[in-house]
Amino acid sequence: MKILIIRSGALGDLVYSTSVIDALKKEYGENSQIDFVCTPSSSKLFECDTRISNIYLLKHKKIPIIFSVQKKAIINASKKEPYDLLINFEMGKQFKSLVEKIVATKKVGWFCENIKITKTHMVEICKEFYASAVSQKNLVEAYPKLYGANFDELRIKFDLPKEYIIFSPSNSHNKKKSLNYRAWTHSHWKQLLGLIPKDMTVVMIGAKGEEEFFEPLKPYLSNVVDLVGKITIPQMISVVENAKAIIVTDTGTAHIASAVNTPVFCLIGPTPAEQTGPYKSPFNKVHIITANLKCSPCYKSEIMKACKDNICMKNILPRNIIEALILEKIL
Repeated sequence: MKILIIRSGALGDLVYSTSVIDALKKEYGENSQIDFVCTPSSSKLFECDTRISNIYLLKHKKIPIIFSVQKKAIINASKKEPYDLLINFEMGKQFKSLVEKIVATKKVGWFCENIKITKTHMVEICKEFYASAVSQKNLVEAYPKLYGANFDELRIKFDLPKEYIIFSPSNSHNKKKSLNYRAWTHSHWKQLLGLIPKDMTVVMIGAKGEEEFFEPLKPYLSNVVDLVGKITIPQMISVVENAKAIIVTDTGTAHIASAVNTPVFCLIGPTPAEQTGPYKSPFNKVHIITANLKCSPCYKSEIMKACKDNICMKNILPRNIIEALILEKIL
C-alpha cells in the first residue's frame, strides 16, 4: 500500500495529524509506504521516525503549480509511481489544484469528500478527514505519536540528571511587533524559577533564533540547564519525552509533550484549550492552567484585539503552577 499525506502547516498542526500514521499501519500493514507533504521546518519532526518513507517539502504553499518546482516534483512522482491512497488535511484553496493533480487511486479528506466537521479538538477533526480510509476500531485507537533522537547520547552530552522538569516559555509569536497574546510574562517565569526546589533540575528549551527572548530570565539559577538553541527538533522530542513534566504556553512543545506522554502543565489564556490545546489521551496527563476569566477564550476576536494588557495570561500566577505540580507529585 502506497500512501501520501498532505499536512503542510505549523509544527503543532503536523503533530495533530500524526495519529493517522499508526492507524494506516494497522489498517494496511506495517510494510505500507507512507509519504508526507509538509513544510521544511515541521518536517524535522520525522527525522527519526522510521514509519515515514519519503518527505516532500513544500515551502511556498500559495505559488501556483506552474511556478512551483516543489509542487511539480510531488505531482511528477505520483505520475511515475501512482499512490493507492491520498489523504489531504489542508483546507486552504491553494491546495485544491495540487490534490486534483496528484495521481492516486483513492483520495480522502478536504476537497475529496464532503467532510462535515462535528468534533472540537484538532486531533479529532483530523480523524474525521481520514475516517473513510480506516476501520472504526483503528480510528478510535489512533493517537498522535512522535519519535526522537537517542536519549542516552543526549543525556551524556548535556549532563542531564535522571529527573528534571522542562520550562518552555517561548512560542511562535515571539517576534511579532504586536502584543504576544499567548505569552506569560518574563517576571512570572522568573518568579516560578525561584519557587522550584533547588534540588530539582530545570531544563530550559527554545528554538534556535529565540535566544534573545530568554535574556530577561538570566542569570539562571544553578539548577537550570540551558538548552535554548542547542538541540534539534528530534533531540527536543527525546528531552521532552524523558522529563518528569513540562511547563509551557499554548505552542508546539505542548503538543509534542502530549504526543510522547509527558505530563503537560499548559498555561492558556486567549486560545480555546478544548480545540487547540495539548491533546488528552488515555496515555498522558494534560493539565490546563487558566485564570478562568469570562472573556476567555477570545483568540482572533474583537475582544482580543481590544485587550491591551493580556490579563488572562497575567492573572495566572506562579503559585498556581507550583500548586499544580505539588498536587500531581511532580515536586
